[in-house]
Amino acid sequence: MTLRPLFCALVIGLTAGLASPSVSAQDAADACTDFHGFANAGWLMANPLPAGADSISALGQLETRARQEQIELLNSAMQAPQGPVQQLLGDFWASGLNEAGVEADGAQPLAPLLDRIVAIKRSKSIAPAIAALHQVGIPVAFHFGADIDLANLSRHIGYFSQGGAGLPDPAYYLRTDEPTQAVMGQYRAYIEKILALTGVKDKELAKQAQLVIDLETRLAKASRPLAELRDPRSNYGAVDTASLGAQYPNLELDKFLEAQGVSTPTVSIATPARLAEVDRLIGELKPEQWRAYLRWRVGDSMAPYLAKAWRDAHFDFHGRVIAGTAAQPAREQQVLDAINHAAGPMLGHEYAARYLKPETRNQAMLIAGQVRNALAESLARDTRISDQARAEASAKLAKMKIELGVPARDLDFTIQPMGRGSFGGNMLIASTWRHREEMRRIGADNADRRWDVLPQQPALTYDLAQNRLIVTAAALQAPLLGSLAQNATLYGSFGALVGHEISHGFDSRGRHIAADTSLRDWWSPQDASTWEAMGNRVVAQYSGFDYPMLGGVKVNAMATRDENIADIAGVQLAWEAYNKAVPDADKKAREAFFEGWAGLWPQHLSAESAAQLAKHGVHAPGKWRTNGPLMNMAAFGTTYGCKAGTPMQLKADDRIVLRPEPAAEKRKK
Repeated sequence: MTLRPLFCALVIGLTAGLASPSVSAQDAADACTDFHGFANAGWLMANPLPAGADSISALGQLETRARQEQIELLNSAMQAPQGPVQQLLGDFWASGLNEAGVEADGAQPLAPLLDRIVAIKRSKSIAPAIAALHQVGIPVAFHFGADIDLANLSRHIGYFSQGGAGLPDPAYYLRTDEPTQAVMGQYRAYIEKILALTGVKDKELAKQAQLVIDLETRLAKASRPLAELRDPRSNYGAVDTASLGAQYPNLELDKFLEAQGVSTPTVSIATPARLAEVDRLIGELKPEQWRAYLRWRVGDSMAPYLAKAWRDAHFDFHGRVIAGTAAQPAREQQVLDAINHAAGPMLGHEYAARYLKPETRNQAMLIAGQVRNALAESLARDTRISDQARAEASAKLAKMKIELGVPARDLDFTIQPMGRGSFGGNMLIASTWRHREEMRRIGADNADRRWDVLPQQPALTYDLAQNRLIVTAAALQAPLLGSLAQNATLYGSFGALVGHEISHGFDSRGRHIAADTSLRDWWSPQDASTWEAMGNRVVAQYSGFDYPMLGGVKVNAMATRDENIADIAGVQLAWEAYNKAVPDADKKAREAFFEGWAGLWPQHLSAESAAQLAKHGVHAPGKWRTNGPLMNMAAFGTTYGCKAGTPMQLKADDRIVLRPEPAAEKRKK
């Protein structure tokens, strides 16, 4: 329904099961050998990998808890709604859980859409039908969504991009190898199943499916390979909207934008050749072919929210064949996923109101602000960077915003009443609302209108384009920020994650956005050289770490380099912030800080999962996310009595110190 943001947030899940194991139960030598195993011994023993599971982690436990909280909220809204938004959510939830009602509803939710498609008799009716389907959240022929204007990061513009086909990669339609052809055969069979469910007669199915595949293949031939679209700049092509009606007369893009409620003078068209092909095909192909394609797109898009025959057909292809998933989620999870997809901001608004306590938010804001201040002080005394870069970084940090819990701007929750009669109908109502609100992101000074994560998703993220730290309501929960956790633990867990995230504003990616949010590189050649030399040291260090569960395999230090640097920076900044807040912390409190960091990363992986992560992951495994940063801190060795040269206390010359320590901290040692 919406474009993936150009500036992807670095989302880090937190954990609800963050234990602080007692260090007295272990011998000190263990802490100096493998602190991850030492600090997380209790969790690792109490949480074995379930049979058949790929992984279990503290991160996953918080995600599970957040899902359960959403379910509890929706059950309460269903039984005794508190206010109009909960009434909507409760009705939506009830309609989805009523499987008998969903079965009886059949294809009725699609009837108005299908009736409009069947009524297409001439080419002039195709463009308005495309615009109407986009309005209800069903992308056909192309994608259109809101995203950052790369020429002015304070605003969103509308992005036209390739999409609107049943397969995720245009290469499927173009390759002739045997495995691809096997997938295409299964795809054809799936199209026929969906068309049959929409009411196409058996004798027409093969012909109609071929019309669909032929049209989508034509679009694929005009599409760019996905690899070419990974760079945000390749997705950007600003054009004036005034000329679009004349440039694409059959597609009527001027009227399309009007239908979406978009009136800005500029939009982005990254693949004009593809839009030109859509425009040409509207004029060239017979209406019958467009009717088959549009009917198919409606059926495929809505299949997960309809009766069992629809859901099974959709999962058998998209789940088993394309995604390699073995089994469908439970019905309750399917309905929750649908509500998050179509009405996620509504659920997030109510989630934060129910679960986020003001005192928790205040505590989080205090710690986050202190970590930000620690970074400011570190930048001021860092002689390794140029004066120009230091000034730019300091100005950028001074403008950095911290947003906790929910977005600062509320949405307009005005929406058509749902009722409990039709889950598919409710899905269309909610999707229409969500699309309307996404379109309202487009315009001047609207770039910070929304988050690209939902409040009910446990996440910390640094929004690169808007220079802001975002912490969702689901992340601000015990024991990370609960009354039972030691203060030092909060700095070691939450504070270090804050440091990790905000450090991205000043790393090899953050260097490309200046304090005034303009896109320019504010590093000098010497700054870049200094960063690369430090990055090379991190790569050399992490390349020596064995990957758990995989004999003879090392951590892919190049792939994980930037996240490893952020981990090291985050812990060092949080430690500095804690020591300034509690300068006379005793040994037990200092231990609690390091245990807070370790408690984020316990995990068990299957050998298969470990192999996949070792090959493709951008994060080091939990053991090294714990141990890597700590073995580079003299303060860790001092706290636990680790001698220099032991695994958890590198010799002084081997340690990587990203942030110069304050003089007071040096004097303590």
